[in-house]
Amino acid sequence: MMQTSPKPRTVGELKASEYQAVPVREEMKRNLIRKLRAKEALFPGIEGYDDTAVPQLVNAVLAGHNILLLGERGQAKTRIIRSLTSLLDEWIPALKGSEINDSPYAPVSRDGKDRLAKEGDRCEIGWISRDERYSEKLATPDVTTADLIGEIDPIRVAEGRYLADERTIHFGLIPRTNRGIFAINELPDLPEKVQVSLFNVLEERDLQIKGYKIRLPLDVLIVATANPEDYTNRGRIITPLKDRYDALIRTHYPRERKLEVAVMEAERARVGQGPPVRVPEFIREIVAEFTAQARHHPGIDQRSGVSVRVSISNYESIIANAERRTLLTGEEEVAPRITDLRAVLPSTLGKIELEYTGEDQNEAEVVEKILQKAVHAVFAEHFNLEELSGVVAAFHEGWGVEVSDEMPSSGYLQGMDNIKGLRPAVAKLVPEGTPGQVASAIEFILEGLHLNNKLNKEVKDHSVVYR
Repeated sequence: MMQTSPKPRTVGELKASEYQAVPVREEMKRNLIRKLRAKEALFPGIEGYDDTAVPQLVNAVLAGHNILLLGERGQAKTRIIRSLTSLLDEWIPALKGSEINDSPYAPVSRDGKDRLAKEGDRCEIGWISRDERYSEKLATPDVTTADLIGEIDPIRVAEGRYLADERTIHFGLIPRTNRGIFAINELPDLPEKVQVSLFNVLEERDLQIKGYKIRLPLDVLIVATANPEDYTNRGRIITPLKDRYDALIRTHYPRERKLEVAVMEAERARVGQGPPVRVPEFIREIVAEFTAQARHHPGIDQRSGVSVRVSISNYESIIANAERRTLLTGEEEVAPRITDLRAVLPSTLGKIELEYTGEDQNEAEVVEKILQKAVHAVFAEHFNLEELSGVVAAFHEGWGVEVSDEMPSSGYLQGMDNIKGLRPAVAKLVPEGTPGQVASAIEFILEGLHLNNKLNKEVKDHSVVYR
C-alpha cells in the first residue's frame, strides 16, 4: 500500500508539528545509527562487501564525507550509490515550486527567500520523497558546466530581469538535487573544465555560476565512481579534484564463488512464463568459475576487467539454450547441460578484450579453453578419479556414448545401469534428480573424465561422442 505524504501544507503548520529540519549528512547519519542499533540490513541486494566496502561506507557516512567508489566495471558501484537513498528520510518538506528544494525554514535561493519573507507562515510547502532527492549523471566528454551547475537563462532575461538578478539563472543538476544525493558515474570522463567547476561544491559546499557574485550554500552529498585505470595522475582526473573527495572506497569482484553464484541467481532475467527451471548446482559453479578463470587468464586484458555481468549473461544464455531444447523435445523442465555451455560464446564476446601479444588469437578458442579449465576445476571438487574407475573400465570394454544439446533427457536414462558406477556417481551430484538433471550430471561426468584424459572425445556437427 502506497504511503501518503504527511499533513502539514504551510510553513506555519510545519512549525506547529515541531518538525526539525537537519542537513542531509546529519539525516543520513541519524538513519544509519538507527539501522545499526536495530541490526537492520544496511544495503540490501549488495553481495560480497560485508567485510570490505560496507564498513568503509558506514565510516564515510558517519563522518559526513563525500564518497568516491573506485573499481572495475561490473562491481555494483552504481547500485551501492543508489542504495544510499535508503538512509534518507522517506519524506521531507520543501517550499512548494522551489527549483532547488528550498528548506521551509532556511531557503537559499533568492526566490525562496523572497517568498518566505513575503508570505511567512502562510507560505505553501510540498513533500518530496527520498527517490526524488537522488540524481545521477554519466560523465561524458560533452557534459558541460551548465549541465551540472547552471547558466544564464536568456528567456528569463528577455522577460525583463536584469543580468545581475540571480533569478535569471537556470540551475543545473547539482543545485536541483539540493538536500539530497548527487552521483557522477565515471568521474574522470568529465572534461577538465567541468572538473574544476566542482571544486567549490565539494569543498566550500556553495555554488558559483559564471560572473555572478552570489553565495548559494548547497546541502548536497556528492558521490562518484571511477575506474582505477583512469583515476591516476596519468589518467583523466585532475589532482585537486581527487583531494576534495574525502573517502575513496575500493570495490572488487566476488572473492568467493558462492557469492558470484548468488549474484547470478538473483540478477538473471526471468522473462515471461515458461517451463520450470532446475539448474544443477555444478552448472552454476561452472559458470561462476568460468568468470573467475577469465579474471586471471593471460589471454584476456585484465585492465578492462571481467564483469559480473559476464556471469549473469552467460547464466541466462545457457538457461535459454536449455529452454529451447525443452520446447523442441516437449519436455517439462529446463535443466542446462555441459553441451549448453557453447551458448556462452555470444554472451561473452564483447564483454572481454583479448590481450594481443603479437600473435593472432581467436576469441572463440580462448573462451573454449577457459570453459575447459572451469569444468575441470569444478569436476575435481566433486570427484576423485578412483570413484569413477568403474565408469572408465566400462568404456575400455567398448562402451561409447553420444550426447547432444538437442537430445531428450530420456535418451540419457536408457542404458545408464549398463555402465558400472555411473548411477552412484550421478546420485552423488543430483540425489533424487529429475530426468533433466540426471542427463546434465551424465554429461558433466563424461566431460570431466575426458578433461582428465580418461576418455576420448569426438566432436561432430551437432553432437559429441565419448569413447
